[in-house]
Amino acid sequence: MTELKIYSRLDEIDQRDWDHLCGTDYPFLRYDFLEALERSGSVTPETGWQPLHLVAYRAGTAVAAMPLYLKSHSWGEYVFDWSWADAYRRHGLDYYPKLLTAIPFTPAWGPRIGCQDGDSARWLPAMLDAVQQVAERFGASSWHGLFVDPPLRQAMAATDLTLRLGSQYHWFNDGYCDFDDFLARFASRKRKNIRRERQKVSDQAIRLRRIEGDAITERQLSTFYDFYQATYLKRGRQGYLTPDFFRLLRARMPEQLLLVLAERNGEAVAGALSLRSSTTLYGRYWGCLDEYDSLHFETCYYQGIEYCIEKGLDRFDPGAQGEHKIQRGFRPVETWSGHWIAHPGFADAIASAMAEERELMRKQIEELTGWLPFRRD
Repeated sequence: MTELKIYSRLDEIDQRDWDHLCGTDYPFLRYDFLEALERSGSVTPETGWQPLHLVAYRAGTAVAAMPLYLKSHSWGEYVFDWSWADAYRRHGLDYYPKLLTAIPFTPAWGPRIGCQDGDSARWLPAMLDAVQQVAERFGASSWHGLFVDPPLRQAMAATDLTLRLGSQYHWFNDGYCDFDDFLARFASRKRKNIRRERQKVSDQAIRLRRIEGDAITERQLSTFYDFYQATYLKRGRQGYLTPDFFRLLRARMPEQLLLVLAERNGEAVAGALSLRSSTTLYGRYWGCLDEYDSLHFETCYYQGIEYCIEKGLDRFDPGAQGEHKIQRGFRPVETWSGHWIAHPGFADAIASAMAEERELMRKQIEELTGWLPFRRD
């Protein structure tokens, strides 16, 4: 017999159970990452993220786990449902609270259910049953599973969930021996554009440093955080993440961190912090105090590509959005989410709208693929 328990904090769950089920290679489902979000005050009921994590037990042994949050807003998700919330409001209904299975502030696709037997898709029906019970208990309008991996997406397609298709731009390592080998696959004019951008950074007397794991100092991390906050302040708001979150990452999972610092006259002027697995680099956080020509491309894209080639990584996920990435060798890829809507009328309307959106998105991905800079031969 399977027993499902709900936990209002990750630290109520035994870390050994969670990491055994969810693994530690994919950094964002790792206990240390999710618990750092909560311990640092970045993910709390006060910030609109109430943890309600689900763990399934058999004979007292944890056999499956899924992160779950009760949300009072849609910030920090990157699958935008503001129009759905507005439609609820116009009909006199409450869209919030809603339930969410996702990695907070992290639009990186990957596993969302960890399990003992490795077959996460098999656990989806049980988790959905539990989600619907939680929704009834807390008065939630819906549940949303964001940026799911292919096995979970296929399992979702076999249910009555509504699937939503999005896209991102990822770089893939086709066996390049160095950055010049990568550029050699470009059409001549596109190759020259990349080299011109990199030369502009050099001409501004900017030097790039890649610092891994334990080699990242407290001062460097503090400087990076200033850059991170400055980028959000330019948009008129604070960053989602607190300084303690980054300190906890450095203390608890340094082997998965890469900091790229841009320095001018010996002083750091910009930085990008990435996480990695055994196969993939995930570009996550960026910031700068002043604007420098082409520096964002160098710090966030070209340094990451070079790192992947040097380390033999297969893929580089530099983050959400940005069609400008295509001309720099990042390919359009599909991203998927699944949605359960409690209200039958809204469920039908959203399903119909998402079917139309999927067709448009597929056509857009096909068109954008034609923009890639690689030689046609």
